[in-house]
Amino acid sequence: MESFFSRFKNPLALIVILLVQAVALGVQIHRPTDQASPDGSQVRLLRLWALSIMSPFERVSTGTGHGVRGAWSNYLDLRHVRQNNQDLRQEIANLRLQRAALAEDALEGQRLQSLLGFQQHYVSKTVAAQVIGTSGTDQSRVLTLDKGAQDGLKPDMAVITPDGIVGKLRDVFPHTSQLLLVSDPTSGAGVILQATRIRAILHGSPQGRIQINNLTIDSRIKPGEVVLTSGGDQVFPRGLPVGKVESMVPDPEHQPYALITLKPAANLNQLEEVLVITGISPTLGAQTQEELAAEAAARAADTSAERLPGLKADKPEADPTKPVDPNAPAENAPPPSDNAPGLVPKPKPVVHADRFTYGSPAAAADLTPGAPKSDAVPVPHETAPKADVPAKPKAAPKSDAAKPEAPKPEQEIPQ
Repeated sequence: MESFFSRFKNPLALIVILLVQAVALGVQIHRPTDQASPDGSQVRLLRLWALSIMSPFERVSTGTGHGVRGAWSNYLDLRHVRQNNQDLRQEIANLRLQRAALAEDALEGQRLQSLLGFQQHYVSKTVAAQVIGTSGTDQSRVLTLDKGAQDGLKPDMAVITPDGIVGKLRDVFPHTSQLLLVSDPTSGAGVILQATRIRAILHGSPQGRIQINNLTIDSRIKPGEVVLTSGGDQVFPRGLPVGKVESMVPDPEHQPYALITLKPAANLNQLEEVLVITGISPTLGAQTQEELAAEAAARAADTSAERLPGLKADKPEADPTKPVDPNAPAENAPPPSDNAPGLVPKPKPVVHADRFTYGSPAAAADLTPGAPKSDAVPVPHETAPKADVPAKPKAAPKSDAAKPEAPKPEQEIPQ
């Protein structure tokens, strides 16, 4: 044995020899019979060893392959999903933009509809314009409109919205124009307070507020009172909303006047569409006239009740919803006349100066005692007012109309 180990000192050769012997044994020896696997006797031991050794490596390689294929598939799917996600996000963004555009179009349609209704109700000739630019400074409040001289615009034309007045045109160019807001310090308008009927002049301020500074302190002016255009400036039509009284304080720079600050009826900071008045209707519509007449009547009644508290209406007001009977007589109609259609006029009896009716015998009882009485009905005597006659007139004035003398009754001669 020593000679064998000494002869094969190389370990590699020893390992090879051992492997060869193991393979030979595996080929020669069969797997013992097992009841669980009846065909196990047909499997050689070498094959069993080979399967046992290679199975872990095959399992690892198979799992690795499946993992790599799954990762690649997931990568491809993720890439497609990411692309689809980006496409969906882009589509959602486009839909949101379309929805915003539709919402803006709907709001613009509502504003234009209100402008159209306002135009048909108040004025006859207007031009709708859109704000396309601003002055860019805080001191100057000038806006740029997309309509100009070719659209019929001229300087000093009034610009309004359905909420109230906005300003007037300052400069007009062929295709654009500049709007000077009422809040600009160089702007102004004639106004009237709705409740107190006090006229005033409206001005802007450097702070962008609209104010009235030509009135004295008046206890009748209360916060919240509506201010309307008076029409005296020949720019704005009469009766357009201007704003409401917000505060009234003494003006330290213009004593004894007050500084009245108004809250504009129109939102001057968010103007988009406006109306430029190019012509005022000479006549108002029937509905507008009825509304103005009703308003004037109510205002007159309120004024009369305020100034004359003891004056009350004897009759209740007529119900406007109740139908009117055309055959019913009017409340203040005069009594029927004798000369009404269908009746023959009859002359009234003439009363002479002797106080009896022409064509009837005289009232003898009134002339001579003992005379027979007449059947004629005496006419009541009307006493005429006597004029003051001086004590001793030089000459009595002659009357133009000669009075008929009363007939003298014949006296009976006693026998």
